[in-house]
Amino acid sequence: MNLTLLAAYMLAVLLLLATPGPVVALVTGTAAREGSRRAFITVIGTNAASLVLIVLAALMLLGVVALSPVMLSLLGMAGSLYIGWSAISSLMHKAQEVQMTPARGGLLKGFLIGISNPKDILFFVAFFPQFIAVTQDFTLSMLTLSLVWVLFDVTVLSLYILTVQRLLSGKYALRLERLSALFLLAVALFGIVYNVGEMSAHYH
Repeated sequence: MNLTLLAAYMLAVLLLLATPGPVVALVTGTAAREGSRRAFITVIGTNAASLVLIVLAALMLLGVVALSPVMLSLLGMAGSLYIGWSAISSLMHKAQEVQMTPARGGLLKGFLIGISNPKDILFFVAFFPQFIAVTQDFTLSMLTLSLVWVLFDVTVLSLYILTVQRLLSGKYALRLERLSALFLLAVALFGIVYNVGEMSAHYH
């Protein structure tokens, strides 16, 4: 096993997960409004999405699937649009002060945000394959990299959930929920602008 490459991968994953993004915003917002149990269920959904993206990366490495830069930009655009729609829906429910609002988190919501997260799509499609040589066996490498991702992902998101539950309550929890929705909207807008620019560059 290439321990140096594995250490580099661990550092890359840790930095990626620790940096706030759509998944962190969704999980912390869910923890603030619906409690830790719902937030942990959401984490299961986001991890399932990550495993799907890992499978996609494996298929690309095996030559079964090929994604052009334009297709990658289109995937990023679709993901950004979904995240933006989700954020706007959350803000509209908040503005209308609806008492019985639909669940903000959950298994399906976690999966959809995870699978549409432009940051994760880019990581698994463009960056993840660089670490496949962590062992000389392709299957063992994929298993090792996948286990490291899941372990780090669950640990980092769990720390976010526990921090929110310990430090925030009442009106502060509601503020965090709104802040999370606004952050999701900002990520979506940036993703749309970035991917439009990338597609324009490929066509010129």
